[in-house]
Amino acid sequence: MQKKYISIYHQLVEQINHEQLPVNTLLPSENELAETYQTSRETIRKALHLLAQHGYIQKIRGKGSVVIDRNRLDFPVSGIVSFKELAKKLNLAATTTVTYMKKVERPNPIYKTMSTKEPIWNVNRVRNIDGENVILDKDYFIETIIPMPSQETCAQSIYDYIEHELDLTISFAQKEITVEEPTEQDRELLDLKHHTNVVVIKSLVYLDDARLFQYTESRHRPDKFKFVDFARRMS
Repeated sequence: MQKKYISIYHQLVEQINHEQLPVNTLLPSENELAETYQTSRETIRKALHLLAQHGYIQKIRGKGSVVIDRNRLDFPVSGIVSFKELAKKLNLAATTTVTYMKKVERPNPIYKTMSTKEPIWNVNRVRNIDGENVILDKDYFIETIIPMPSQETCAQSIYDYIEHELDLTISFAQKEITVEEPTEQDRELLDLKHHTNVVVIKSLVYLDDARLFQYTESRHRPDKFKFVDFARRMS
C-alpha cells in the first residue's frame, strides 16, 4: 500500500502540472494541508520535502512553500558562452541594458583580484529574459589587452568585439559558484520577487596565450536557471 505522504505528493504534483497551483503560488500552511488531507503535519512535511527535492517548490523562511518554475534554462557552467550566444541557442526573448560603464580608479580590490597594475575598465549589464531582469553581469577588463569599446558594443556582445574586431582567441576560465544574499544593487536592478538568494558565478577568463584579460561576476535569480556541467570519471 502506498504511503500517504507519497500519495499527497503525487496529488500536489498533478495540481502543479495542470497549473491548478501556478508558478509563484504560496501553498497553504502545513496545518491547512493536514486538515485538507486529513493527516498529520509530519506526513505533510514529508510530502513537501519530496516536492522540494524534485524541484516543484522552494521553502521560503517565514512565508512557507512557493511553487517554482521547473522549466529552467540550462546555463553551461564549464563552457565559455556569451549571453548573446546563449540567447540565440535557446531562442530566448532577451535584451541587455548597460547600467554602468567606466574606468576603475585606484585603489580598488579588483587590481589585486586580477593581479595587474594595468588600467581596468568595468561594465555592468542587466540581462532581461521574457520581460524580467534575471541576470546582473559585472565585468572587468584589462584595458591594454581589451580597449574599452562603445556602450552599444557592450550591449550587443563584448566577445564578438574581442574575437572579430580585436582578433583575439578566448581560451579558458577558472570559475567559482556561490549562493549569496542579494546586495542592494541586486534588489534595485533584478526582479527578485520573493527570492532571498542569488547564484553568483565568478570567473577569471584567459586568452589562448594564457593572458588574463577579464574578471566577471554574474549574478542570477535562482529560479530561472539550471547550472549544468559534464563530468567524466578518469580511468
